[in-house]
Amino acid sequence: MTAPLTILGLESSCDDTAAAVVRVSEGQPRILSSVVFGQTDLHAAFGGVVPEIAARAHAEKLDTCVKQALTKAELTLDGIDAVAVTSGPGLIGGVLSGVMCAKGISVATGLPLIGVNHLAGHALTPRLTDGIAYPYLMLLVSGGHCQFLIVKGCQDFTRLGGTIDDAPGEAFDKTARLLGLPQPGGPSVEREAIDGDKSRFRFPRPLLDRPGCDMSFSGLKTAVLRARDSLVAEKGGLSRQDRADLCAGFQSAVADVLAEKTRRALDLYMAEAPQIPNLAVAGGVAANCEIRTKLKTLSHDSGVGFVAPPLSLCTDNAAMIAYAGAELFAAGHRDELDMIARPRWPLDQTSPALLGSGKKGAKA
Repeated sequence: MTAPLTILGLESSCDDTAAAVVRVSEGQPRILSSVVFGQTDLHAAFGGVVPEIAARAHAEKLDTCVKQALTKAELTLDGIDAVAVTSGPGLIGGVLSGVMCAKGISVATGLPLIGVNHLAGHALTPRLTDGIAYPYLMLLVSGGHCQFLIVKGCQDFTRLGGTIDDAPGEAFDKTARLLGLPQPGGPSVEREAIDGDKSRFRFPRPLLDRPGCDMSFSGLKTAVLRARDSLVAEKGGLSRQDRADLCAGFQSAVADVLAEKTRRALDLYMAEAPQIPNLAVAGGVAANCEIRTKLKTLSHDSGVGFVAPPLSLCTDNAAMIAYAGAELFAAGHRDELDMIARPRWPLDQTSPALLGSGKKGAKA
């Protein structure tokens, strides 16, 4: 019988400071605690996340976050087997804050250190919540990333396609700013869209006329800008209904693109004849109800299982990092104290970069 494994996880890749404790016993994971400190109020006046402000807030909150996670789990560091931390990709100041905190804990306690790819945390969340078997198809859709992955293991990912410019979450945030809605943009646009007429504005569905699973959302955002400017020029401003209709049309376009590209990705995934086929979706945009509904319907019609984690585990959190760390630990992975913080870190190391490369490596 395998001894229970208890992992402390830290996450600080963007604007959420998080710590969690996850225990895996006889293959069954359990979240003992999950603490998240958001920074929405700190960035509200700037219309988006300011990296320097985010990094400082992480540095100030990480120790408190860890202490609360341990207290809620009714544990001390003596009851932890390893510390896992997001070591990329993300805003480098925030990632570095988490990495240094984890290194400090490791040095002080002797606990093994495990660097986790933030995207792998999202990609493995369906195994934390639903225990689904490898391989499964993952749509990772968030503020900074959007890609289809066949997940074959905790370090084995094959990318089928992704966004070649803006991620959907980024497009939601930019659309919210264009329409004077508060950040984060995803929830704001979704709330406005409830009262909107999605057929009033027929926004483009980019790249649906081309084969493959790659996506583009930059032009869609531009189409919203032009529609807004046309209304302002015609009427002198936007009514509440105008704003709701623009949001509904935009959201519908994103959902249609994701649904069609997912259908194509499913065809590629099913060609590999998985024994228990599953489509999983994770990342902050996975919290959008219209997108979830379309993907769930598509899965049902295709005879494929559908897994969407609880909303609290779709957005950034440390439970997913702790669980990914547990899988890596069980596979024999350990990091040394020279582990670096990475602003870029593609999951699929063999596929060509979607967004190009620089001195620090492929962006995605």
